[in-house]
Amino acid sequence: MEYWQNIYANFDVVAFELFGLKVHWYGIMYVLALLVALLIAKYFAKKDKMGISNSMLDSYFIWVEIGVILGARLGYILIYDANTLWYLANPWQIFNPFYNGEFVGIRGMSYHGAVVGFLIATYAFCKKNKQNMWKYLDLVAISVPLGYVFGRIGNFLNQELFGRATDVPWGIYVDGVLRHPSQLYEALLEGVVVFGVLFFVRKFKKYDGQLIVYYTMLYAVARFICEAFREPDFGLGYVFIGLSMGQILSIIMFLLGLFLSFYLKNIKKIF
Repeated sequence: MEYWQNIYANFDVVAFELFGLKVHWYGIMYVLALLVALLIAKYFAKKDKMGISNSMLDSYFIWVEIGVILGARLGYILIYDANTLWYLANPWQIFNPFYNGEFVGIRGMSYHGAVVGFLIATYAFCKKNKQNMWKYLDLVAISVPLGYVFGRIGNFLNQELFGRATDVPWGIYVDGVLRHPSQLYEALLEGVVVFGVLFFVRKFKKYDGQLIVYYTMLYAVARFICEAFREPDFGLGYVFIGLSMGQILSIIMFLLGLFLSFYLKNIKKIF
């Protein structure tokens, strides 16, 4: 247990160097997350006979990945970063992977920003290719959670998004303070548990869009719980009545899920 508690002192966030560029474990986990999500999507598209070809999924994957990266980065800059005004005045720096001439990658991504970018990309793709958007969103709902596990493990290995101070024996020392490994809590609850529930309820799906509704609400609840063990974002702290920004956004996300459920149940044909 002592080694586990001091794992950060014995672990290098850089996996290896390639032609002078440092490849971080976070980057590797991010790529694995994308590949796992795509493979799971192809599996369920075929298993559940959704009528979506692999070639169409490959194309959709590219559109969505662009939307997710843009949304996640811009969302972080606008919601969480303490230098928002500086970035807005110097927009070319938002995706600049170099700092003082050294390649450090792009750090700072917002999940909720990624959701917005993902939705815009999905709408644009389905509109252009005349596809049923809700069917694609249902496929994403069952595909994303397990990929998300790798993303949170990447956060853990990258030594970021620390948990709150604690005295539990499985805590991790961060700068001399024992903290919850909240990234792993999120990997389990927001990833594995959400996937397990959706895997089961998909068999009882009654309309297109039902799974993405469930995912939206399940993730919101899981994230709200995990935020109780996660250190509030630097520069923001507790935003309102003891709630973090992540919890406030999760409440909004849950309410949007409720609205979407009502919307889909009461309108027979959308698009």
